[in-house]
Amino acid sequence: MEARMTSQANPDVITAIQHLYKAVHAGGVDKHLLALVHLRASQINGCSPCIFAGIQAAQKAGETQERLHHVVAWRETPFYTEEERAALALTEAATRIQDGAPGVTDEIWDAAADHFTEEQLGAITLEISLTNFFNRLNRTVREQAGKTW
Repeated sequence: MEARMTSQANPDVITAIQHLYKAVHAGGVDKHLLALVHLRASQINGCSPCIFAGIQAAQKAGETQERLHHVVAWRETPFYTEEERAALALTEAATRIQDGAPGVTDEIWDAAADHFTEEQLGAITLEISLTNFFNRLNRTVREQAGKTW
């Protein structure tokens, strides 16, 4: 499968995205948790370039192979904290938006709110949204795995 177009974008779009990422990282959320959120959303969406880049970045930040390999089955493993589990549940609910999906229920939101401040929830929600944005963009243009940004 070949990419449909190059990854070059309008400079204004790139600047806007950089500002959004700056806001995510200013939200007081641990970078390892943000990496897990990014990876889980990308797995759900089948975005191979984001999975590849996400794993590369998480490893560089010191995330363990064990946790990276098991995030796809986080509910069935002992490797994640309650805080991480709440963020992963929020990630899944916000990412799965197909017809009839319940989305982010009050129960899921309240569980996340028990672990995170409003500012942190905003950062996590923005990370989920940006990841889904890039997942959909990459799937549309057939971006290939193997790149890091």
